[in-house]
Amino acid sequence: MKGDRSARPSSRKEGEEEEEKEEEEEEEEEEEEEEEEEEEEEEEERRTKEKEEEGRRKKKEEEEEEEEEEEEEEEEEEIRNKEAEEQEQEKEKR
Repeated sequence: MKGDRSARPSSRKEGEEEEEKEEEEEEEEEEEEEEEEEEEEEEEERRTKEKEEEGRRKKKEEEEEEEEEEEEEEEEEEIRNKEAEEQEQEKEKR
């Protein structure tokens, strides 16, 4: 009977150790899942920021192009006005 008693506590201890081990494994799995989720969220945030930056960059480029076109049109208009003015002065001289 003495052998039975000593067997029980060790089997209980083994059961507790097994249970602790399972809990630790579950915790590790949960931590890994949380880390993966965090990494995915960070990756998604990074992609979103990149898209936003790309959008801002494109918008800025478009605005700069529009500005350049407007400046060119204004310069062309000034040249036409100057030429028309010169032609008018030539007519007046004659």
